[in-house]
Amino acid sequence: MLSARGKTLSNIIQKGYHLGKRNYGLPASAIGLGTDPRKDKTVQLTSLRGVNIIHDPLLSKGTAFSIAERERLSIRGLVPPRCQEMDKQLLRIKRNLDALDTPLAKFVFLTALQDRNETLFYKLLIKHLDELASIIYTPTVGEACLMSHSIYRRSRGMYFSSQDRGQMSSMVYNWAHDEVDVIVVTDGSRVLGLGDLGANGMQIPIGKLSLYVAAGGIRPRSVLPVVLDVGTNNEALLNDPLYLGMGHPRLDGEEYYSFVDEWVTAVKSRWPNALIQFEDFKYPHAYNLLEKYQDKVTCFNDDIQSTSAITLAGILASLKARDLPQDALAKERIVCVGAGSAGVGVCEGIVDAMVDQGKVASREEAYQSIWMLDQHGLLGNPAVGSADPNQVIPDDDRNKNLDTRQQCYVKANMKDRLSLEEVIEQVKPTIILGLTGVPGVFSEKAIRTMAQYQEKPIVFPLSNPDTRAECTAEEAFKWTDGRAIFASGSPFPDVMLPNGKLGRTNQCNNSYSFPGLGLGITVSRASRVTPSMFLETAKTIADLATPAQLKEGILFPGVPHLRDVALAVGTRICEVAYEENVATAVLKEGEILSDVVESSMFSPEYVPLVHSPFVH
Repeated sequence: MLSARGKTLSNIIQKGYHLGKRNYGLPASAIGLGTDPRKDKTVQLTSLRGVNIIHDPLLSKGTAFSIAERERLSIRGLVPPRCQEMDKQLLRIKRNLDALDTPLAKFVFLTALQDRNETLFYKLLIKHLDELASIIYTPTVGEACLMSHSIYRRSRGMYFSSQDRGQMSSMVYNWAHDEVDVIVVTDGSRVLGLGDLGANGMQIPIGKLSLYVAAGGIRPRSVLPVVLDVGTNNEALLNDPLYLGMGHPRLDGEEYYSFVDEWVTAVKSRWPNALIQFEDFKYPHAYNLLEKYQDKVTCFNDDIQSTSAITLAGILASLKARDLPQDALAKERIVCVGAGSAGVGVCEGIVDAMVDQGKVASREEAYQSIWMLDQHGLLGNPAVGSADPNQVIPDDDRNKNLDTRQQCYVKANMKDRLSLEEVIEQVKPTIILGLTGVPGVFSEKAIRTMAQYQEKPIVFPLSNPDTRAECTAEEAFKWTDGRAIFASGSPFPDVMLPNGKLGRTNQCNNSYSFPGLGLGITVSRASRVTPSMFLETAKTIADLATPAQLKEGILFPGVPHLRDVALAVGTRICEVAYEENVATAVLKEGEILSDVVESSMFSPEYVPLVHSPFVH
């Protein structure tokens, strides 16, 4: 079996994997046929001319059109006479961007750039990924969602609303592109840690897909952001005259699920090979939709599965940072604060890994290593502490409302609704995870108590944006006397410790996982997204940090290396797709898979444009 495990990032990228005589698959473009839209072209044919070229963000070069192009595309005189190449354009854009004072202002500026010249936008984003990822994605995208109806400039993506029922199969043909590789869709019901933002949630699919392109190498013309506008229960938005979504409460029950089903049927009828990423759906809809479609179409839920993969990667890397083997996972004691779709999804991924490592006899044994809390406290036994330990209290609404997934984490031998501080005192956890969206949930007492029992406590406040994190990096290091291994959903700066050393922070965000997942699934044309893909994603990312980095508390390569991470993950996902017989593309004998995956990644460069009236 081919494997990326145990190899450094440079080995994965430089050496690749020779596939010998095995008949792996790949899109036609990757074997030289040049028919796949993801493959960079030496010449771009277009039926557009004149101002239509200038105003098309996928074709426009701004001031970089050559004299010959200006002549043959009928734009001579429509742009300034001096031809300035991309390096000069980048200089101008970066200078103007740096003059802006706030992250939101920079977000609006970059959105305008993307709306007029996507090639330049992605060139800038890739060149300055460390600086700009936090602008186009979390945490700034959270603020952009809150303000979306106020900062709206130009439509991007597609909106399917409650008034479109019965029309979706025809609506999908309003989209201009026949080739769509990745669709990110949200209903806006649980946007980051901000709650129900309705149609304002569109900024999330746009931001995710920007990272799919910049990090994962998916071509800009092959991505589609979507909002399913089924209404909102956010009274502030319903009463705001500028709100752009449907002005009624959310559809629910069978009405909601039939709406989503019509949409899935419509998009798969036009783009049968597209990967669907479900994003920011509230619990339990998130799980219900995943269970309904995961064996029918190529799809996954980012909050449940991709977040689980990167969190597991962080935990596995933290074991190495403590000089422990990765297969010692089952010996960890993990407290998870948050019992929604993300919290349950993360913990299910951890349980999967424990079972895969073979150190537990069953999933039930693995569940015993995880203590889960919701807003009321520990998922425990209401009968514990009563006169009769076997008594079941029937009128406890919280326990009656736990679904089968949450029930797996109920501790029958512990009192129900214990506070976080009480749980930590009793359990003495090695790892604490936060997936609540409630800032300050990790109290000083809780973290200090944990640090009393652990030399290197693992503290992961994972909620986004940073304003919703369960604690800050500074608090985590202060309360653990600088001993924490820290990772958060949104970026925090490193912390200067009293001893003069740096407390290293890590961004445990699914921007490390989903771009490579999408790349591998797209390149292999996988017909399904399998559970093994997420487990292998975690293992691959967990092996990327060097021993020297781990010693400092650095668990992942930095954000500037997201493309390298995506290549490593994408290569491994392709392997899994062929090993599990879900790949449908065909690869030439003797190809090196990592080279093939890398050659399929979009790189933002201007190519000559030629007018052809017969191109659609």
